[in-house]
Amino acid sequence: MSEAIASRLLVAGIGNVFLGDDGFGVEVVARLSRRPLPTTVEVADFGIRGFDLAYALMEGYQAAVLVDALPRGGQPGELFVVEPDMEQLEDFGGPAVADGHGMDPVTVLKMVRQFGGTPPRLYVVGCEPASLGGEQGEMGLSPPVEAALDGAVELVEDLVRRLLAPVEAGLQREVS
Repeated sequence: MSEAIASRLLVAGIGNVFLGDDGFGVEVVARLSRRPLPTTVEVADFGIRGFDLAYALMEGYQAAVLVDALPRGGQPGELFVVEPDMEQLEDFGGPAVADGHGMDPVTVLKMVRQFGGTPPRLYVVGCEPASLGGEQGEMGLSPPVEAALDGAVELVEDLVRRLLAPVEAGLQREVS
């Protein structure tokens, strides 16, 4: 029998609900927490708590899925999955400097390394934001990002299934 990519998996929602579409990840994990998932999957809202996420990533997970609003120049509400190259993260500036009012995933991963840990295999389920709240901030998601929530939940659930499934292509699980 082949091994799964992950036997223990973290799904982490990140973002600031006071900055419009930046609350995307928080809303996705809120919806996921009400759905049935395998007991080896932990779903958590980290909001802007970068230190907490850094320490969680060092708790023996084989993989982690970060859910976040990430501007990449696409259409608002566009969903995507990225598997960051951990080696390239080392090239992003100097030491990690945490911000108590926001969370940058690259900074969190650098903190894990500074704390002597090794991040698990990492995936980011992202959504192109329409607005990140501006200087005054704003509550609530924009209509295109709100409309993408159900698709994002399904995307995360599909990714979780694939990460927990046997790696060998075509291998079917036996159903008892």
